[in-house]
Amino acid sequence: MERLIFDSHAHYDDDAFNEDRAELLSGLPEQGVCRVLNVGADLQGCYDAVELAAKYPYIYAAVGIHPECVRDTPADSLEKVESLLAEPKVVAVGEIGLDYHFEDNAPREEQIRYFEAQLELAARHSLPVVIHDRDAHGDTMDILRKYKPRGVLHCFSGSVEMAREIVKLDMYIGLGGAVTFKNARVPVEVAADLPLDRILMETDAPYMAPVPFRGKRCHSALIAHTAARVAEIRGISTEEVLRASMRNASRLFGIPLEENG
Repeated sequence: MERLIFDSHAHYDDDAFNEDRAELLSGLPEQGVCRVLNVGADLQGCYDAVELAAKYPYIYAAVGIHPECVRDTPADSLEKVESLLAEPKVVAVGEIGLDYHFEDNAPREEQIRYFEAQLELAARHSLPVVIHDRDAHGDTMDILRKYKPRGVLHCFSGSVEMAREIVKLDMYIGLGGAVTFKNARVPVEVAADLPLDRILMETDAPYMAPVPFRGKRCHSALIAHTAARVAEIRGISTEEVLRASMRNASRLFGIPLEENG
């Protein structure tokens, strides 16, 4: 099988994979997966992402402090994140951003402080960023206009108009399983409107599995179903969607592709 699936956002360090992680990851290339970016969320997740990247040739790592983890992170966490940027397969700072959905998250001002500090960290090291934005579109856009980072808005949940603003900033949009959901009106509109050279395919594994696997544990091979839905929306082939997103991710993260890609 030709390997065309580049999963630009997964969390294989998650406890959901504890029982069969090695077996699953060893088999993904046979299911069409060429590359995976494993994204850290807290400090331990960052260390685990680096370890997975060292163990599996097709896995690369992003390291950062997720907004949901800001409240409980140690005071020296950003220094530790920065130290991991020297690891050879760390290619991005992430998952960083803002999450105003849960009331028990860190206060908005603290989330913004961490977000901006990590954007500055990425800029110092000339690395792209992987951005989380949940119920925080206004502040997220204000900060992105201020810093103008290279990167991707992962699991994009904004409007078509917001997506167009992201593209104007020369950034990418991550599309995942939500585009396949039955009542997914806005994600479908975004998938139809985006320039093909701005789309990244992702899973957010183990979360956000596409139909017909919704509610089950997600993994990178299931991107084939998401890509098929995006292809249907756009009136092109699934292979065209996968090739474009693979090349886009390779370009953004500076990750080389196999000859068949």
